[in-house]
Amino acid sequence: MQTEKIILGIDPGTAVMGFGIISVKGNNMELVSIHELILKKYPNHETKLKYIFERTLSLIDEFHPDEVALEAPFFGKNVQSMLKLGRAQGVAMAASLHRNIPITEYSPKKVKMAITGNGNASKEQVAGMLKNLLRLAEFPTKYLDASDGLAVAVCHHFNMGSIATDKNYTGWESFLKENPDRLK
Repeated sequence: MQTEKIILGIDPGTAVMGFGIISVKGNNMELVSIHELILKKYPNHETKLKYIFERTLSLIDEFHPDEVALEAPFFGKNVQSMLKLGRAQGVAMAASLHRNIPITEYSPKKVKMAITGNGNASKEQVAGMLKNLLRLAEFPTKYLDASDGLAVAVCHHFNMGSIATDKNYTGWESFLKENPDRLK
């Protein structure tokens, strides 16, 4: 009998944060749910972080994922944007670790490569390939950030059991061991 694994994929963001949840049995994967958290309406960054934490916890409590996969922030030229994006990712990581769910990070290029075979694919190309991979008649969201969250979950499924992951943490202890500079 095949066991089911639930994977929550997260594309951190400060305007729209995407979440995708898949169920995997053997090599068969199905879309469970796709969500986006619209953060543009909140007045400040601290409030956005609060809602990211709460929404991540609510999805974990509702869908009981076995693992969480996050897209790692890309390096850009705007330091303030990078800092805010890193905080959003950190809050999502904290919510996952708070529920003792292992997390794995993937670079945006690795996610795109896993889904399309092209590390420079557009968000539209990624969404189109996800539609095919998951055998969906229509894509269930207009927000490409939500499809990016789904792409991270599918990338994680494709990389399970391999050492091709970027970073993997099983709890606070392993996170701090790998990131001693963040303890300060």
